[in-house]
Amino acid sequence: MEGWLYLIRSNRLGLQYSRKRYFVLRDCCLKRYKALPVNGEEVPMRSATIDSCIRVTDDGRECIQQKVFFIFNLYNTLNHSDQLKLGAGSPEEAARWIRALQDAATVERPNPMMNFVSCSKRRWPCFRICIPSRKYEHKSSIDWTSCSSIHTEAMTSDVIAPSPWKIFGCQNGLRIFTESKDWDSGRRHWDGHPAIMAVCVVDGTSEAIFRTLMSHGPMRSEWDFCYYHGSVVEHLDGHNDIIHEQLYNDWFPWGMKRRDLLLRRYWRREDDGTYVILYHSVFHKKCRPQKGYVRACLKSGGYVISPINQGKLSLVKHMLSIDWKLWKLYLQPSCARAITICMLERVAALREMFRSKTGKFSLEYSSREQMRDMALPLSEEEHIKKEIRVPGDNIPEEEAKRLHSQTTSLMEMQDASDEFFDVPEPPHYEQLENEWSCELSPVHQSSSKYQPKLSSAACLAKKLHGLAAQKKGYVDFLPCCYGATLENDPSCSLPCSWTSGDPSSYLVRGENYLQDHQKIEATGTMMQMVGADWLRSNKREDDLAGRPGCIVKRYAECGDPEFFFVVNMQVPGSTTHNLALYYMLKTPLEEHPLLHRFVNGDDAFRNSRFKLIPYISKGSWIVKQSVGKKACLVGQALEINYFRGKNYLELDIDVGSSTVARGVVSLVNGYLNNLVIEMAFLVQGNSPEELPECLLGTCRLNHLDVQKSVQVEP
Repeated sequence: MEGWLYLIRSNRLGLQYSRKRYFVLRDCCLKRYKALPVNGEEVPMRSATIDSCIRVTDDGRECIQQKVFFIFNLYNTLNHSDQLKLGAGSPEEAARWIRALQDAATVERPNPMMNFVSCSKRRWPCFRICIPSRKYEHKSSIDWTSCSSIHTEAMTSDVIAPSPWKIFGCQNGLRIFTESKDWDSGRRHWDGHPAIMAVCVVDGTSEAIFRTLMSHGPMRSEWDFCYYHGSVVEHLDGHNDIIHEQLYNDWFPWGMKRRDLLLRRYWRREDDGTYVILYHSVFHKKCRPQKGYVRACLKSGGYVISPINQGKLSLVKHMLSIDWKLWKLYLQPSCARAITICMLERVAALREMFRSKTGKFSLEYSSREQMRDMALPLSEEEHIKKEIRVPGDNIPEEEAKRLHSQTTSLMEMQDASDEFFDVPEPPHYEQLENEWSCELSPVHQSSSKYQPKLSSAACLAKKLHGLAAQKKGYVDFLPCCYGATLENDPSCSLPCSWTSGDPSSYLVRGENYLQDHQKIEATGTMMQMVGADWLRSNKREDDLAGRPGCIVKRYAECGDPEFFFVVNMQVPGSTTHNLALYYMLKTPLEEHPLLHRFVNGDDAFRNSRFKLIPYISKGSWIVKQSVGKKACLVGQALEINYFRGKNYLELDIDVGSSTVARGVVSLVNGYLNNLVIEMAFLVQGNSPEELPECLLGTCRLNHLDVQKSVQVEP
């Protein structure tokens, strides 16, 4: 993998700026050049080996110096301050680099030390910077863009479940669906805010459609007849925004006032090139209801853009469930449905716009973007100019060799010697994404790490509540009963309970998967689910299985041979919540070679094999779409800390280590009480002797309630 990327750094005043550099990834070695290497003989400015200590995170889009970049970070898991921030010009390019770097980091290496110490606690070598020897150079690079054994699965659902949608009409070339629960045999019953979806095929790439849907610029008026004006109120992080949209009223029924929407927008890109954009209404103090507008409530909605026909076409799904806030519509549900369907017809206009610009759309789109300017605050412009006013990038050859010979950290990949040198941009690329830059203006940006602070009155109320609880003689601290704080209910009828899921609902790799890439229904699980915890704490709770009073400890103290596998999901926030699932293996661990290797392997092997299949069996469309039904390698998306004990292995998954995961959690939290969440866990099989795959265990969580989580004693 090789190409131009942008090195993102901060100057002495804390302002971010970018420098264009040429990067080459070959044989797990990442090299950086100032200019395009012509014959492969040039000595790179810096080089580094990508090993199992390096993790890559997708941080979404960010505006820097009037340009929008799709950011990804490389950092050392042993030292989070040792990191490298890179940007690409498009989400597709960023995704290719992320995939290549992840594959390089998860290359399986021999593990000479087969002991019970967690790999995360070993003294791994740092991310080294060095000069690659000439004998290490190869004339032909590895094609990192090709699918590895880790990523060859077809991007289809890994869960067997009935479709919640049923078609009820076709209009303007759109197939119109509604959720089955809103449908009856007489085709007359609709609730006040039906969830409706329009589906069509658009003659354009998924990336081009994604850019068009996310833009609030002049091009919007070419297809969105509902849209009057829009802006970004706050940029939360690379995948989340608060946006405000005002709608025209000329397509509303006579006498209906203008409507506006204040929405939280979340987006992500799937491995197969599918883009998901989700919306739901929120309240924001910076954008209160305005005079002359009635604020509608979007319960759930969004787009799913999936590439088809080898990426030349895209299947676009647009879904809306909206309360128009008009009392007459409650008496006439069919009128509310008609307004929602009319808004869904924007997809037909989008399709016609792409059809009219076939073959020249991307070029025309870029030229439109170049015509828009973005005005930075004067103070920021002055700071940037002041920082750039430093001479020279010519480094003597002897000095370059001396720098390359030093062993340094990852941060040295962005050394100061070329801080003020930048590669000239070609004219056609100069202002490629200014329309998005307008959305991500620094005026609206806020730090993704910002946490609202409680007022003094709220803090006092919290303390008084604690004193009152102690005076009454009760404190909801957790007694020593880890593994039993959630009730087991096989009927799955009690709220805040758990039971095992149906293994046959999940698809796993079959015996001949490496030849035919076919998946089969799982026939059972290797382990039995024996307990679950739903906890809250003021800090992250690690190694629950090693604590006194835990179900795992009790078995160990009795000398029982059972082995336990614990999945501890840590959800960050003002209060950290832990969802811990306990599985027990009754047969000897040695009888399961792949699991035995996983339990006693290193972190690189574990991160490349541990797989989760999520599924929301009951819940709203927006939550189902945000979670999905596709298996994912958790260790490549989230940070996992492994704890190996005498009779257990615990996986502590930090959900907050990814902006994408944080966006999903923010959506799920608002609907948690009404969800039935199902999950399956397994170790991925990559060789014939490891196939067919077998599920480690399944679970079904019924209507979890944050208020019913158990407080962990400090």
